Amino acid sequence: MSDPSRPGDWPRATEADFGPPGPGEFRGTPEDFVVEEILGFVPEGEGEHLWLWVEKRGLTTLEAVRHLAKASDVAPRAVGYAGMKDRIAVTRQWLSVHLPGRPAPEGLAERLAGCGVRVLEQARHPRKLKRGVHRANRFSLRITGAALQQDLEERWAWLCQHGVPNLFGPQRFGPAGRNLARAHALLARGWRKRDDREGMLLSAARSYLFNELAAMRLTDDNWQRLVGGDVAMLDGTASQFGVETPDAELEARALRLDLHPTGVLWGVGDSLATGEAARYESAVAERHATLCRGLEQAGVRMARRALRMRLDQPRLTREQDGARLDFQLPRGSFATAVLRELIAHPNLTLSAEA
Repeated sequence: MSDPSRPGDWPRATEADFGPPGPGEFRGTPEDFVVEEILGFVPEGEGEHLWLWVEKRGLTTLEAVRHLAKASDVAPRAVGYAGMKDRIAVTRQWLSVHLPGRPAPEGLAERLAGCGVRVLEQARHPRKLKRGVHRANRFSLRITGAALQQDLEERWAWLCQHGVPNLFGPQRFGPAGRNLARAHALLARGWRKRDDREGMLLSAARSYLFNELAAMRLTDDNWQRLVGGDVAMLDGTASQFGVETPDAELEARALRLDLHPTGVLWGVGDSLATGEAARYESAVAERHATLCRGLEQAGVRMARRALRMRLDQPRLTREQDGARLDFQLPRGSFATAVLRELIAHPNLTLSAEA
């Protein structure tokens, strides 16, 4: 397992068959990293909240939220969003702003365009856009470098068949992993909301613990199949059920990517895992007792996350001096976890500014 000061040094699923990938480049320009949020429903057309389908470039989601709040003369808390999107990218997502009894501010689209946020569509809806309500994200990524001259198609086909480790991406841990170092220090002395108002450090700690668990399962080559006492999750849903002993039918469904083993997102509560699966969790808890104890004392509720993600609608297209990867991932999954299986790049191990 990795050193807490160096998040991202976790095993790759493809290395057993192909060895480590060659060097590659990604996100050379924002247009090389295109993300489109898939909401799964449409605004109703009326209500107190104005929903905006926007395209941003060179901005984080929180920066776009602040620009919308300022342009609408509201507090940032009146603005809603479903998911955080990358800065060095072209991203399309919904934002909502609470405007009860008010029309859209005059010149809103023009003001936002001057800040790097282009309004593509707008509609009214009765409710604020909440975190995590979107269904998925669609990615279109361009990669270049020596890795493309090796076995790119073979690695890609392997991932399409077997799935991808559902690791949290290095951007979750901040530049050079500093969010994790800050989280460790904060949880060691006792978490306080005033020191972590957005919960970013709690999230970094939970993500690290999950990746540590996934690394153990990757090392033992059972990250993609059920072990005794696992909690399985149906693909594309949050539905879960315990598996005391995997039978032939469940093993076949896991092979087809219909369901996935899960790992714990640490906090207060019962992880639901038993037997061999629980022993993996206990090993992580023993190794990282300070983080686990700090999360429990902070009152974070325990949850579960699939150890594997399926590439939906995958396509690899060779381009001049590069390749374009198109695929869809469920919400909360990271495209950088896919890229690290295909190319070696420093930013896929230790996060740079993103």
